[in-house]
Amino acid sequence: MVRLIVMIDFLQEQRPIPEPGPNEVLLQMHSVGICGSDVHYWQNGRIGDFVVKKPMVLGHEAAGRVVKVGSAVKNLKEGDRVAVEPGVPREMDEFFKSGNYNLSPTIFFCATPPDDGNLCRFYKHSANFCYKLPDNVTYEEGALIEPLSVGIHACRRAGVTLGSSVLICGAGPIGLVCLLVAKAMGASQVVISDLSADRLVMAKELGADFPLTVKRGDGPEELAKRVEGMLGAQPHITIECTGVESSVQTAIYATRPGGVVVLVGLGAAMTTIPLLNAALREVDIRGVFRYCNTWPMAIAMLASKKVNVAPLVTHRFPLEQAVQAFETTRQGQGVKIMLKCDKTDQNP
Repeated sequence: MVRLIVMIDFLQEQRPIPEPGPNEVLLQMHSVGICGSDVHYWQNGRIGDFVVKKPMVLGHEAAGRVVKVGSAVKNLKEGDRVAVEPGVPREMDEFFKSGNYNLSPTIFFCATPPDDGNLCRFYKHSANFCYKLPDNVTYEEGALIEPLSVGIHACRRAGVTLGSSVLICGAGPIGLVCLLVAKAMGASQVVISDLSADRLVMAKELGADFPLTVKRGDGPEELAKRVEGMLGAQPHITIECTGVESSVQTAIYATRPGGVVVLVGLGAAMTTIPLLNAALREVDIRGVFRYCNTWPMAIAMLASKKVNVAPLVTHRFPLEQAVQAFETTRQGQGVKIMLKCDKTDQNP
């Protein structure tokens, strides 16, 4: 029997190639990015209420090639190159009907317990959540649509528009895609903060107006004043991408009255924040949970070259070296680590 290799708790396991259902396609996976959540499940076995109770295939930032289509599939054909949206609604509930399917409590989501991900040779997925890539968009760019979608959803939630001034806390992969999207949506000035000088260098190259180096022990109110000094005024919007308590505090103090703070980073379940400060200044605090309805916009951004995500990929590994790739990510090396699952094609 033809078998495939998947990653389960860093064991490589042989499994049969799956058979797509009527509304599914079978993909030969090409590029799969490693997300911080993948590493978190490896290190901690859970994220919030999502607990790993049995071996789970990781991976949800993915692109591949259609090798088989289900009997009812009309939108794709064999040979199509596609990007995979990992969240698929299981039912047509109120969230699906309102367009907020990401909030459905029963949604299938790759590499979130108990659902397996797509870090494997072959993978089947709902055809409606596989999006054909234009010829000028690479597989790696297709895989990066997933983190790019977090940036799109965050900027939509924040209301970024022409002339917005924005503070982004954290210059990791998600902070950097938020930067790219904010600029593409018309943000006039962006401050981005981080502990890492190297990541701030990349942020500057990607369009940040003011990189802000943070040192451990810096006070939130002090950092907020530094942001105001850089911009000449408090930012309209702050996008917090670290989840660190002191950074969330900085986000609130820094944002101008009537502005918006969007919380993207996942931190402790209980966090102390200056809520009264936010309330008295009418600073809105908005959450972000993944994304919805973002793949068409992301593909358009990439195809038009309005957004360039290619520099985010700093390391590439074949699937056989997945353990080394995950360890590289855990150590904080580079920005985005990409695993190549197709032995016959190791190009981007």
